[in-house]
Amino acid sequence: MTDAYREVFEYLLLINALGKPVRIILIIALAWLALRIGGVAIQRLLTQREGRGIAMPEQRAKTLSGLLSSLLRYTVYFIAGVTILDELTGKISTILASAGIVGLAISFGSQSLVKDVITGFFIIFENQFAVGEYIQAAGVEGIVEEIGLRMTKLRDFNGELHYVPNGEIGKVTNHSRGTKRALVEIGVAYEEDLDRVLKVMADVCQQAARDLPDIVEGPDVLGVVALGESEVTIRVVAMTRPLEKWKIERELLKRIKLAFDQAGIEIPYPRRIVLSSVPAKARD
Repeated sequence: MTDAYREVFEYLLLINALGKPVRIILIIALAWLALRIGGVAIQRLLTQREGRGIAMPEQRAKTLSGLLSSLLRYTVYFIAGVTILDELTGKISTILASAGIVGLAISFGSQSLVKDVITGFFIIFENQFAVGEYIQAAGVEGIVEEIGLRMTKLRDFNGELHYVPNGEIGKVTNHSRGTKRALVEIGVAYEEDLDRVLKVMADVCQQAARDLPDIVEGPDVLGVVALGESEVTIRVVAMTRPLEKWKIERELLKRIKLAFDQAGIEIPYPRRIVLSSVPAKARD
């Protein structure tokens, strides 16, 4: 035991003799190592593998992984920063004792940071949304890529990545939970037999219900919903799995159009008739 104490003491003397630059580099290296080891530990904790890890849905695991990684990052950065500052000034303990950590945070203008962190915890524990879900929040729509301790990352359909501070997230619309309504409206000419049109559309809907597994309920032909200037509008609705409504709407439109073409049913579209008059001299 005495030899072990002697080795530790000699190690500490060696570290002290190396000087501030080397000690600062060592602090940075230890912080990097802590982040790597902590990241691996978080992944193993939340990944269920052969009876190991915590059993939870994959999206929930990704969400907690992002939060814990963010918490680990800020903790390591804070400890490393305070330690380096103490190496440089030797007065950090006095500063923290006199001002207090809360006073120090306020002096850096981090009231919004505290709000972001608290809101982030509520988002996680209330399970408002998870990584991989499509939401609308703070005027932005997109897929949640990460929920951090301070901000949430959303990627919209244009591929742009939005960083939204958690404190700015108020009302949240989650499009990834529950069934969604797919709605299709198509117009036919007034000259068409409506009973025949409705029969053709009903046949299309029945076949689509058998072919498309993303349809949960329907599709159903609701009937005529509007009489326009040149067409009779008929509506079809279906309940779909989350994020599949747009695909189902496109597929229904395509199938109805092909069925109408096969049955000879006209879909009105604008036509332009050009009349040209021939001068009398030219006719003679």
